[in-house]
Parts: sequence; C-alpha cells; structure tokens
Amino acid sequence: MAVKEHPTLGDGEVYRPAFPTGYPHISYGLPLSQACVKHVSSTFNASRVYIIASGSLSRNTDYVQQLEAALGERVVGVRRGMTPHTLWSEILQITAEAKKGDADLLLTLGAGSLTDAAKIIALAMANNATTFGELDKLHIGNQQKQLEAVKPPTVPIISIPTSLSGGEYSHRGGGTNDQTHQKHSFSHPTKGPALVILDPQLTTTTPDSIWLSTGIRAVDHCVEGMCSLQSTPASDVDAAKGLRLLVPGLLRCKKDKFDLDARLSCQMGVVEAMKAVNQHNVAMGASHGIGHQLGPLGVGHGETSCILLPAVCRYNVEVNGDQQRKVADALWSEPEVEAVFKARGLTQQAQLSDLLDAVIRALGLPRSLQDVGVEEEKLELLAENSLHDRWCATNPRPLTEKGQVMEILKMVMA
Repeated sequence: MAVKEHPTLGDGEVYRPAFPTGYPHISYGLPLSQACVKHVSSTFNASRVYIIASGSLSRNTDYVQQLEAALGERVVGVRRGMTPHTLWSEILQITAEAKKGDADLLLTLGAGSLTDAAKIIALAMANNATTFGELDKLHIGNQQKQLEAVKPPTVPIISIPTSLSGGEYSHRGGGTNDQTHQKHSFSHPTKGPALVILDPQLTTTTPDSIWLSTGIRAVDHCVEGMCSLQSTPASDVDAAKGLRLLVPGLLRCKKDKFDLDARLSCQMGVVEAMKAVNQHNVAMGASHGIGHQLGPLGVGHGETSCILLPAVCRYNVEVNGDQQRKVADALWSEPEVEAVFKARGLTQQAQLSDLLDAVIRALGLPRSLQDVGVEEEKLELLAENSLHDRWCATNPRPLTEKGQVMEILKMVMA
C-alpha cells in the first residue's frame, strides 16, 4: 500500500522523512492518538488495524484504551504484551489473528520486541507462514535461493516506540526460536515501519532502566558504526551527531524523568544513530553480535550493550584505535559528558572503553553478566551461538572461534 506524501502541516505536527531515502517518515508534535487517527485515515487509507501493544502500558496506563477508542471500528484485534526477544510461537499466534481479521495495517505501541514482531508478522502474513518450519524458511540464515522465493510484505506498519533501541528505523527484525533458544535475523524482503510516531510524554511511562539502557543501545549503534573498519566520513558525521544528542540527553533524563526536551533529543539521536546502520550500510560488531544471543538468556536489548560495548571496544582497540579516538573526541566535546569523565578522574588520554564505562555507571545501569543473572555455565552455549551471528563476523577483529568470544565474555562476567 503506497504512502502518500504530506508537507509539514499547521496543526503542530512535524511530519518528514527520517532519512534521505524518504522511508520511513517520522511524526512528532501531536498526541499519539491524534497522530494515529490522522495517518491511519489520510496517509494509509487503512480500515482494519491490528494493534500490538505493550503489556505494561495496557495494565498500568490508559494509552492503549485511548488508542482503541480513537480508532474505533477500524480496530480488528489487539495483542496486549509479548515476551521480550520476540518468540516465534507468539509471532505465529498474532499472524493468525491478524490474518483472521484481514488486517491492512499493523500498529505497535511499545518497545523494540513489538516492532521486531510486527516486521516478521507482516512477512509471515505475506508468505502464509503458520508453523515453525515455515517461519524457519524466511530468515537470513537460509540459503539465498530459498529467500529469493520469499514474498515481500504488503501490510504496512506504524510504530509508536517507548524505548530508544532504534529497531523501528530498520528493515531487519530479530525473532527467537522457542525450541532452540537461538535468535534469528529476518532481513530482505522484510520491511520496517513506514511511519514512526514520536511522543516524548508517552515515554515518561517507560521505566528508567529500560529508557536509559535502550539509549545505550542507540549509543552502541553510533560507537560500533564509527569504530567499524567499513565506516566512511559521511557515516561518521551522522553517528557523531547521534552521540552528541544521545549521551547528554540520557544524562539529563537521569536527572529529571520529565525533561521532555531531553527525551525528544534522545529520540532524534536515535534517528541519526540508525543512519550509520541503514543509510550508510556500515556493519556493526561484536557488541551487537554477542548481544543478539545474550538476549534470549533473559537480558534486555539495552542491557546487552551496557555490558558488552566497553569490553568489545577494549578487545578491538589494537586494530581500530584511530576510530575509537574519534568517538572519544565526540564525547569530550559535550560539557555534560565531560563533567562525568572528570568526576571519575578520566583525562583526554583515557581509552574509549573507560569513557563508556563511566557514562554507563553514571546512568546506574548494569555492567556485568553477574549483574543480570547470567551464570558462568551458560557462557559456552552463548559463545557458540554468537559465532552464527553476522555481526560477529564483521567485528573489526572478526570472531571466528569460540575462544575469541569467550575472551570477551570473561571480561564482563563479574
């Protein structure tokens, strides 16, 4: 379904492409229900909307009810809550419900697992996937010839994010096979949301631990983007801009949960962070690669970056020290961030791994596997699964053996 183009309008809404490619669009300046009704009707001409909503928002706020009331008879189904890391069993359940309702638009209200789910559900709907075996044929771990036969999604997605992980700006989606506990990436021809609605007021309902840790996930996009051996001057500009919006914004959010300007700055920082990944096609590294497999062990998307990113930088510094210095310079350029470094006695010569550690600790976030309850006996399987992740292969020091992954994991055990 084609998306109509609109200029920025006079109702207080900013509506524009997130990226130079024109996809997706972002909207902010209107309350989420008002923005949804406007775009469901005038942009997508949709009449059968399936809502995938956060369980905590459904239980603890009236945002979901407001959205249902605003959309009225257009709503053909609502899923309230999903397990983190997007289980295949739940994807198939929702796919069946959405197809039964003949949904012509999927709408997510919540964090990254819901957005990933919507991408895979739209793909599953297009390919009539109803079983684990049929879903297994759609992810990028399969042979290219098999994927060439996969039909692209036709049902568009609107995403209203409550976290900063950035998945709403990516065509890739991660889903976890319940049977193997391995997380798989679904890429082409998967499509991300066509519209992302940003509402800083809504995000004040997000627990600080999730808001701040997923902010570090967005920082991870910037850092691994700038530290990649495939980075370019153009991608570095966007990633550095993202860092300068995100890190001061997160520190301000830590001080004042209701600083809406800081929250919007963080959301804008995510857009810049995702340009490095999506628009410049810069490969990520081991923080993402190991993190994808750490998630199914019960660790949040953002927490994986809090734990792994400094250690991965330390592991890689001998091959990408110059790139790491560019990241450090961008961080030192922000007075609020500089103050955090100086409070911990760090100087301009400090390693990037130590600078990142200082920021993450200032936000009160976990720094070890022990902090998030991952036991040492799980490291062997985690290391083995990580070797199958595409981002471990594109790490500046490619991870091709289990012992290399174990070296990083041992840095972050306690």
